[in-house]
Amino acid sequence: MPVKASPIRRWLADAAARIDAELGAARIECVVLPPLVRDPGKEGEFCAVQLDDGSVGLAFVLLGQTLEELRGRSEPKGRPAAELVRGYASDDPVARAPGLAAINALARRLYARAGFAPDDSVDSFGSLALASGDRLGMVGHFGPLIRGARALGVPVTVLELDPRLVREEPGLAVTLDARRLAGCNKIVATSSVLLNDTFEQARAAWRHADSVAIVGPSAGCPPDPLFAAGVSTVGTTWVVDPEAFLARLRAGQSWGASSRKVTLTRAGYPGLDLLLQTCNAAR
Repeated sequence: MPVKASPIRRWLADAAARIDAELGAARIECVVLPPLVRDPGKEGEFCAVQLDDGSVGLAFVLLGQTLEELRGRSEPKGRPAAELVRGYASDDPVARAPGLAAINALARRLYARAGFAPDDSVDSFGSLALASGDRLGMVGHFGPLIRGARALGVPVTVLELDPRLVREEPGLAVTLDARRLAGCNKIVATSSVLLNDTFEQARAAWRHADSVAIVGPSAGCPPDPLFAAGVSTVGTTWVVDPEAFLARLRAGQSWGASSRKVTLTRAGYPGLDLLLQTCNAAR
Protein backbone atom coordinates (compact mmCIF):
# COMPACT_ATOMS: atom_id res chain seq x y z
CA MET A 1 0.00 0.00 0.00
CA PRO A 2 1.47 3.45 -0.92
CA VAL A 3 2.74 5.57 1.95
CA LYS A 4 0.77 8.76 2.43
CA ALA A 5 2.98 11.85 2.25
CA SER A 6 3.39 13.74 5.51
CA PRO A 7 1.68 17.14 5.86
CA ILE A 8 4.98 19.03 5.53
CA ARG A 9 5.90 17.20 2.31
CA ARG A 10 2.46 17.84 0.82
CA TRP A 11 2.60 21.54 1.73
CA LEU A 12 6.05 22.06 0.23
CA ALA A 13 5.18 20.18 -2.96
CA ASP A 14 2.05 22.33 -3.34
CA ALA A 15 4.10 25.49 -2.71
CA ALA A 16 6.54 24.47 -5.44
CA ALA A 17 3.63 24.00 -7.85
CA ARG A 18 2.39 27.50 -7.03
CA ILE A 19 5.85 28.96 -7.72
CA ASP A 20 6.04 27.09 -11.02
CA ALA A 21 2.60 28.32 -12.03
CA GLU A 22 3.44 31.94 -11.21
CA LEU A 23 6.95 32.14 -12.69
CA GLY A 24 6.57 29.71 -15.57
CA ALA A 25 7.46 26.02 -15.61
CA ALA A 26 11.11 25.49 -14.74
CA ARG A 27 13.23 22.71 -16.21
CA ILE A 28 16.18 20.82 -14.79
CA GLU A 29 19.59 21.93 -15.98
CA CYS A 30 21.45 19.29 -13.94
CA VAL A 31 21.48 17.19 -10.80
CA VAL A 32 24.91 17.00 -9.17
CA LEU A 33 25.81 14.28 -6.68
CA PRO A 34 28.82 14.31 -4.35
CA PRO A 35 31.53 11.66 -4.68
CA LEU A 36 30.75 8.32 -3.07
CA VAL A 37 33.39 8.03 -0.33
CA ARG A 38 33.66 6.10 2.93
CA ASP A 39 33.80 9.01 5.40
CA PRO A 40 32.39 12.14 3.72
CA GLY A 41 32.61 15.54 5.32
CA LYS A 42 29.83 18.09 4.94
CA GLU A 43 30.79 18.56 1.28
CA GLY A 44 29.93 14.92 0.56
CA GLU A 45 26.49 14.89 2.22
CA PHE A 46 24.36 16.95 -0.19
CA CYS A 47 23.12 16.84 -3.76
CA ALA A 48 22.33 19.91 -5.85
CA VAL A 49 19.60 20.58 -8.39
CA GLN A 50 20.13 23.45 -10.82
CA LEU A 51 17.22 24.88 -12.80
CA ASP A 52 17.40 26.28 -16.32
CA ASP A 53 17.59 29.84 -14.94
CA GLY A 54 20.67 28.95 -12.85
CA SER A 55 18.94 28.67 -9.45
CA VAL A 56 20.38 25.94 -7.22
CA GLY A 57 18.83 24.01 -4.33
CA LEU A 58 20.43 21.44 -2.03
CA ALA A 59 19.32 18.39 -0.05
CA PHE A 60 20.89 15.75 2.18
CA VAL A 61 21.59 12.42 0.40
CA LEU A 62 23.06 10.18 3.12
CA LEU A 63 19.79 8.80 4.49
CA GLY A 64 19.86 5.05 3.93
CA GLN A 65 21.11 4.14 0.45
CA THR A 66 19.88 7.34 -1.20
CA LEU A 67 23.21 8.42 -2.70
CA GLU A 68 24.09 4.95 -4.02
CA GLU A 69 20.68 4.50 -5.62
CA LEU A 70 20.60 7.97 -7.14
CA ARG A 71 23.83 7.16 -8.93
CA GLY A 72 22.01 4.41 -10.79
CA ARG A 73 19.14 6.60 -11.97
CA SER A 74 18.90 8.44 -15.28
CA GLU A 75 19.98 12.07 -15.68
CA PRO A 76 16.86 14.28 -15.58
CA LYS A 77 18.35 17.16 -17.61
CA GLY A 78 15.66 18.97 -19.56
CA ARG A 79 12.77 17.44 -17.66
CA PRO A 80 10.24 19.64 -15.84
CA ALA A 81 11.25 20.48 -12.29
CA ALA A 82 7.72 19.47 -11.30
CA GLU A 83 8.65 15.83 -11.97
CA LEU A 84 11.36 15.91 -9.29
CA VAL A 85 9.03 17.77 -6.92
CA ARG A 86 6.47 14.98 -7.23
CA GLY A 87 9.18 12.57 -6.10
CA TYR A 88 9.47 14.47 -2.82
CA ALA A 89 5.78 13.88 -2.08
CA SER A 90 5.91 10.23 -3.20
CA ASP A 91 6.48 7.00 -1.29
CA ASP A 92 9.92 6.60 -2.91
CA PRO A 93 12.41 7.64 -0.19
CA VAL A 94 15.26 7.94 -2.69
CA ALA A 95 13.31 10.45 -4.81
CA ARG A 96 12.73 12.74 -1.85
CA ALA A 97 16.25 14.22 -1.78
CA PRO A 98 16.37 15.50 -5.39
CA GLY A 99 12.71 16.46 -5.00
CA LEU A 100 13.45 18.64 -1.98
CA ALA A 101 16.50 20.09 -3.73
CA ALA A 102 14.23 21.04 -6.65
CA ILE A 103 11.77 22.70 -4.26
CA ASN A 104 14.66 24.62 -2.70
CA ALA A 105 15.85 25.72 -6.15
CA LEU A 106 12.35 26.92 -7.01
CA ALA A 107 12.23 28.87 -3.75
CA ARG A 108 15.55 30.49 -4.60
CA ARG A 109 14.18 31.39 -8.04
CA LEU A 110 11.16 33.00 -6.38
CA TYR A 111 13.29 34.97 -3.92
CA ALA A 112 15.44 36.34 -6.75
CA ARG A 113 12.40 37.39 -8.79
CA ALA A 114 10.75 39.02 -5.77
CA GLY A 115 13.93 40.75 -4.61
CA PHE A 116 14.01 39.01 -1.23
CA ALA A 117 17.34 38.30 0.50
CA PRO A 118 17.74 37.15 4.12
CA ASP A 119 20.56 38.19 6.40
CA ASP A 120 23.81 36.27 6.71
CA SER A 121 23.93 33.76 9.55
CA VAL A 122 25.75 34.94 12.69
CA ASP A 123 26.43 31.44 14.04
CA SER A 124 25.84 27.75 13.37
CA PHE A 125 22.98 27.51 15.88
CA GLY A 126 20.36 29.27 13.76
CA SER A 127 20.90 32.54 15.69
CA LEU A 128 19.65 31.00 18.95
CA ALA A 129 22.13 33.19 20.89
CA LEU A 130 23.15 30.58 23.46
CA ALA A 131 24.01 31.96 26.89
CA SER A 132 24.80 30.78 30.39
CA GLY A 133 21.74 29.13 31.92
CA ASP A 134 20.39 27.83 28.61
CA ARG A 135 19.71 24.15 28.05
CA LEU A 136 20.07 23.17 24.41
CA GLY A 137 18.07 20.39 22.80
CA MET A 138 18.99 18.92 19.44
CA VAL A 139 16.87 16.92 17.04
CA GLY A 140 19.57 15.05 15.15
CA HIS A 141 23.23 14.62 15.91
CA PHE A 142 25.40 17.70 15.15
CA GLY A 143 28.92 16.84 16.28
CA PRO A 144 30.40 20.34 15.77
CA LEU A 145 27.39 22.05 17.39
CA ILE A 146 27.56 19.75 20.39
CA ARG A 147 31.20 20.66 20.89
CA GLY A 148 30.42 24.36 20.44
CA ALA A 149 27.60 24.34 22.99
CA ARG A 150 29.62 22.42 25.54
CA ALA A 151 32.49 24.86 25.10
CA LEU A 152 30.03 27.58 26.16
CA GLY A 153 29.07 25.56 29.23
CA VAL A 154 25.57 24.84 27.86
CA PRO A 155 24.29 21.32 28.62
CA VAL A 156 23.01 19.44 25.57
CA THR A 157 20.26 16.83 25.13
CA VAL A 158 20.22 15.12 21.73
CA LEU A 159 17.19 13.28 20.36
CA GLU A 160 18.44 10.52 18.09
CA LEU A 161 16.95 7.73 15.99
CA ASP A 162 20.08 5.55 16.07
CA PRO A 163 20.34 3.53 19.30
CA ARG A 164 24.07 3.07 18.72
CA LEU A 165 24.63 6.75 19.53
CA VAL A 166 22.81 6.73 22.88
CA ARG A 167 25.03 7.77 25.80
CA GLU A 168 25.10 9.82 29.00
CA GLU A 169 28.01 11.91 30.22
CA PRO A 170 28.44 15.21 32.08
CA GLY A 171 26.83 17.98 30.02
CA LEU A 172 25.56 15.62 27.31
CA ALA A 173 22.67 13.18 26.97
CA VAL A 174 21.97 11.37 23.69
CA THR A 175 18.58 9.70 23.92
CA LEU A 176 15.80 8.04 21.94
CA ASP A 177 13.19 9.55 24.26
CA ALA A 178 11.67 12.78 22.89
CA ARG A 179 10.31 13.61 26.35
CA ARG A 180 13.86 14.42 27.47
CA LEU A 181 13.73 17.60 25.38
CA ALA A 182 11.02 19.05 27.62
CA GLY A 183 13.66 20.59 29.89
CA CYS A 184 15.42 22.43 27.05
CA ASN A 185 14.58 26.09 26.47
CA LYS A 186 16.27 26.25 23.08
CA ILE A 187 16.05 23.63 20.33
CA VAL A 188 18.00 23.19 17.10
CA ALA A 189 16.80 20.60 14.59
CA THR A 190 18.53 19.23 11.52
CA SER A 191 16.84 20.02 8.23
CA SER A 192 16.76 16.26 7.59
CA VAL A 193 13.43 16.28 9.47
CA LEU A 194 12.02 17.49 6.14
CA LEU A 195 13.16 14.27 4.47
CA ASN A 196 12.67 11.43 6.96
CA ASP A 197 9.09 12.20 8.07
CA THR A 198 10.11 13.17 11.60
CA PHE A 199 9.03 16.81 11.36
CA GLU A 200 5.70 16.23 13.11
CA GLN A 201 7.39 14.28 15.92
CA ALA A 202 10.00 17.01 16.33
CA ARG A 203 7.27 19.65 16.39
CA ALA A 204 5.70 17.97 19.40
CA ALA A 205 9.08 17.84 21.16
CA TRP A 206 9.76 21.58 20.86
CA ARG A 207 6.33 22.98 21.67
CA HIS A 208 7.42 24.33 25.09
CA ALA A 209 10.80 25.77 24.00
CA ASP A 210 11.47 29.51 23.96
CA SER A 211 13.35 29.42 20.65
CA VAL A 212 13.58 26.82 17.88
CA ALA A 213 15.90 26.74 14.87
CA ILE A 214 15.97 24.40 11.89
CA VAL A 215 19.38 24.42 10.25
CA GLY A 216 21.04 22.83 7.25
CA PRO A 217 21.31 23.16 3.47
CA SER A 218 18.13 21.10 3.02
CA ALA A 219 16.09 23.92 4.62
CA GLY A 220 16.11 26.22 1.59
CA CYS A 221 12.36 25.71 1.07
CA PRO A 222 9.62 28.27 1.68
CA PRO A 223 9.60 28.32 5.51
CA ASP A 224 5.93 29.21 6.02
CA PRO A 225 4.90 25.83 7.52
CA LEU A 226 8.03 25.79 9.70
CA PHE A 227 7.22 29.17 11.23
CA ALA A 228 3.59 28.12 11.65
CA ALA A 229 4.83 25.08 13.60
CA GLY A 230 6.71 27.22 16.12
CA VAL A 231 10.13 27.50 14.49
CA SER A 232 11.81 30.84 15.25
CA THR A 233 14.61 30.83 12.68
CA VAL A 234 15.74 28.81 9.68
CA GLY A 235 19.45 28.65 8.91
CA THR A 236 20.39 27.39 5.47
CA THR A 237 22.86 27.70 2.60
CA TRP A 238 22.50 29.81 -0.51
CA VAL A 239 24.61 29.15 -3.59
CA VAL A 240 26.01 32.46 -4.86
CA ASP A 241 28.37 31.18 -7.59
CA PRO A 242 26.63 28.20 -9.20
CA GLU A 243 29.42 27.25 -11.62
CA ALA A 244 32.09 27.19 -8.92
CA PHE A 245 29.79 25.54 -6.39
CA LEU A 246 28.76 22.67 -8.65
CA ALA A 247 32.37 22.02 -9.65
CA ARG A 248 33.38 21.88 -5.99
CA LEU A 249 30.44 19.62 -5.12
CA ARG A 250 31.35 17.17 -7.89
CA ALA A 251 34.93 17.06 -6.62
CA GLY A 252 33.99 16.75 -2.96
CA GLN A 253 35.78 20.00 -2.17
CA SER A 254 34.96 22.72 0.36
CA TRP A 255 32.26 25.03 -0.96
CA GLY A 256 34.16 28.12 0.15
CA ALA A 257 32.97 31.47 -1.17
CA SER A 258 30.69 29.83 -3.74
CA SER A 259 27.98 29.69 -1.05
CA ARG A 260 26.91 31.62 2.02
CA LYS A 261 24.97 30.78 5.15
CA VAL A 262 21.77 32.75 5.66
CA THR A 263 19.11 32.99 8.37
CA LEU A 264 15.39 33.51 7.79
CA THR A 265 13.26 34.74 10.68
CA ARG A 266 9.53 34.94 11.22
CA ALA A 267 9.75 38.74 11.49
CA GLY A 268 11.88 39.19 8.39
CA TYR A 269 10.23 36.71 6.03
CA PRO A 270 7.34 38.20 4.00
CA GLY A 271 5.54 34.90 3.35
CA LEU A 272 4.93 32.86 0.23
CA ASP A 273 1.69 34.64 -0.69
CA LEU A 274 3.28 38.11 -0.65
CA LEU A 275 6.35 36.93 -2.56
CA LEU A 276 4.12 35.48 -5.28
CA GLN A 277 2.03 38.66 -5.36
CA THR A 278 5.20 40.74 -5.72
CA CYS A 279 6.24 38.69 -8.77
CA ASN A 280 2.77 38.99 -10.25
CA ALA A 281 2.72 42.76 -9.78
CA ALA A 282 6.13 43.11 -11.41
CA ARG A 283 5.05 41.44 -14.65
